[in-house]
Amino acid sequence: MTSAQSNVRQNYWAILVAGTACFLFAAGWFTAFMMPWLAGTGRTIEGLKATGVSPALQYGTAYLAALVVAAAISRLTQMTGEQTALRGIKVAALLWFGFVLTTWATEYVYEVRPLSLLAINAGFWLPAMMLMGAIVGAWKKKVPA
Repeated sequence: MTSAQSNVRQNYWAILVAGTACFLFAAGWFTAFMMPWLAGTGRTIEGLKATGVSPALQYGTAYLAALVVAAAISRLTQMTGEQTALRGIKVAALLWFGFVLTTWATEYVYEVRPLSLLAINAGFWLPAMMLMGAIVGAWKKKVPA
């Protein structure tokens, strides 16, 4: 283990709050963009309900994914420099640009999906990840005395 890795102190409360904030932000984001999102996916609300997929599975997956992203942002923020809200935001934005936008854009161009849908789906993750970065960056774990 490198010295940067040994200095990582995951604050599970901060990760829980950051993941919850992301989940709640998603509710607002996708409510605001529901109609263009549905149009971009070529679906209707009735059609989605008719699939029989459990909303508990969908929401549980989304929440768990948000927690994993928050933990990764927290770890990388600490491993690459000083743990602050601003660094958390910068790390999150860099991760979004380097991984989220690039992978979604590649899929969308091959699947010939509308750019408006890319803006909604991948665009959500930039402010969501920056919000999580601010929380896990600012909320330092107390070191036992």
